[in-house]
Amino acid sequence: MITVRTVVDRVGPTLLHALHLPDETTAVTDVVIAEPAAATVPGTGDLVLGVAVPDGDSAVALVKDAAGRGATAVLVKAPIAQHTTVRGAARRAGIGLVEVHEATAWAQLVWLLRTVLDAESDDSDESNAPEADPAAGDLFRLADAVASVVDAPVTIEDTNSRVLAYSARQDLTDPARVATIVGRRIPDDVLARFRSRGVFRDLTRGRQTIFVPGQKDGTLPRLIAPVRMGGELLGSMWAVVDGPVPDERAAAFADTAPVVALHLLRRRAHADVRRRASAELLRALLHGEAGPRKAVAELGLTEQPHRVVVIDTPGGDTLDGEGMRLALLERLSQGIGRQPVAAEHAGLLYAVVPEAGGSGAWPQLRSALDEMQAGPKAGELHAAAGGAYELGELPASRAEADEALGLLRSGIVPGRTVTFDEVWTPLTLHRTATAARGANVTGLGPLRTLLEHDQEQGTAYVDTLYHWLRHPGDPRSAAAALQVHPNTLRYRMRKLLDLAGLDLDDADVRLALVAQLLTLRWS
Repeated sequence: MITVRTVVDRVGPTLLHALHLPDETTAVTDVVIAEPAAATVPGTGDLVLGVAVPDGDSAVALVKDAAGRGATAVLVKAPIAQHTTVRGAARRAGIGLVEVHEATAWAQLVWLLRTVLDAESDDSDESNAPEADPAAGDLFRLADAVASVVDAPVTIEDTNSRVLAYSARQDLTDPARVATIVGRRIPDDVLARFRSRGVFRDLTRGRQTIFVPGQKDGTLPRLIAPVRMGGELLGSMWAVVDGPVPDERAAAFADTAPVVALHLLRRRAHADVRRRASAELLRALLHGEAGPRKAVAELGLTEQPHRVVVIDTPGGDTLDGEGMRLALLERLSQGIGRQPVAAEHAGLLYAVVPEAGGSGAWPQLRSALDEMQAGPKAGELHAAAGGAYELGELPASRAEADEALGLLRSGIVPGRTVTFDEVWTPLTLHRTATAARGANVTGLGPLRTLLEHDQEQGTAYVDTLYHWLRHPGDPRSAAAALQVHPNTLRYRMRKLLDLAGLDLDDADVRLALVAQLLTLRWS
């Protein structure tokens, strides 16, 4: 476990100074940037960076909000952090307050903080958890070793350009490297520049090393080596260099790739085992076959209300569908900051997210889903969330999510993302109609005559009657729903009333017809 004190000590007094540390037993989990333009919400255990906090009042508000969300500490630059009101607010709220040196660059600080957290997390996993990834801690140490070989800072990345590990060396740094480590992957604009130079094409072709000269925007030269095993590209190593590298040193850099490949394979194998175990436990939890204590201990869930979200992707229960769900899970992870606890079942993707409080909560997941609707297959993507329940009641949330998804799939409910709470009206009608169909209410009375006439003559008497009753006393609205002229509506009504012998002046007749027509529409 790493505490705020540990973080401050490891980053060093040049950059950080602890002003108030009330609790040395709370673990730090992540770094969150709090700024006006950012939508990130701090969660339990987070370090909150007060970027662009203009004055003491804003700092006090940030301290109170962060404490209310369970964050461990707020980091504010000098001299604002020294304000009496800010320090007093931290003491009263019981949250840590750390002063950041005024000249410190926030991006550099985020990098340093995540370096400390990543290294500590890997060491802790290796020493304390028998089931932890045996290659995780080694990968950071291996990055340091590779950096010594090539005499340059190094990042180790997977085939999706996500950073898996990086060396501690910082003597050669440019904005692209800082952004890569801060964001845990190569930024899109930097990726585009390297792609235009054919870097990724050369990686797939298996070149031993690739040298990319410095660029006009200030990006320093890179020496890149593919990481392969058995002909499969597993990732790559990127070294920030100051110019062309001697052949001997480039060859030594490339010679480290097989060692890195072994670690990546071990990491992949362990991740697959953990993913399958987590998926099995989650499926058991959603079906009431596992208890909340086990979910908290093994899935990292917290004791607060959660929602079950079910996502229907194109492809169903096929290989293409499985690939789509895996890609979707990756995109969701990037969109909300923290990976949701998720599993596949019966061709659907199920995720469990907290109702509120943190960057992985339901509002953030829904926002990420909404952003995906602009994709080329957005019309085929549907998602529904059940109600918010305690962990022991998640089967109820799963059942609600499944029912809401069914309404989306059938087209009864418009849109692509809904929550069970929002669709109570159509759900009420659907459940009522489903029960009524089981009692064969549509086979009673003169409605059968209208149905047979529509089928034989191609008329639309049943629809006409439905909208007439749905818009009582408003024939114009009923005609608009049918997309006909009001006179046409009146003519149809006269004909169908004569045909069926209905007396719409009788309130009970109207109610009975409404029940029958709702059954036809909603069951």
